[in-house]
Amino acid sequence: MFRLRSISVLSSARIFAIVQGAIGIVVGFIFLIFAVVGAAIVPAQQKLGTAGLIVAAVLMPVIYGVLGFVMGALWAFVYNMAAQAVGGLELQLDAVPSRSFAPPSVVASPPPAGGY
Repeated sequence: MFRLRSISVLSSARIFAIVQGAIGIVVGFIFLIFAVVGAAIVPAQQKLGTAGLIVAAVLMPVIYGVLGFVMGALWAFVYNMAAQAVGGLELQLDAVPSRSFAPPSVVASPPPAGGY
């Protein structure tokens, strides 16, 4: 049994920022699709809404990344405070044998019966 007593605030913040930034790319792409479809549906209308969606699509990964960094740091800080009070998460880990990438051993075959 292992116990997780503390999480590095900066490490957690970086991981959250990367994950949320990746999600922001996906959400930004969806916003971009809406902008293109909207522009195609009503070509004679003002393009302010379309431009707004394009700007939002470009900024989405940055906004998600920054918010992910802040929330990751906050999460780690709150976890560390709770872990001090109650002792942290108890983890049960199993050892996994590592795979060997050595070539298989060559076994000599017995000579044929009856000989030459």
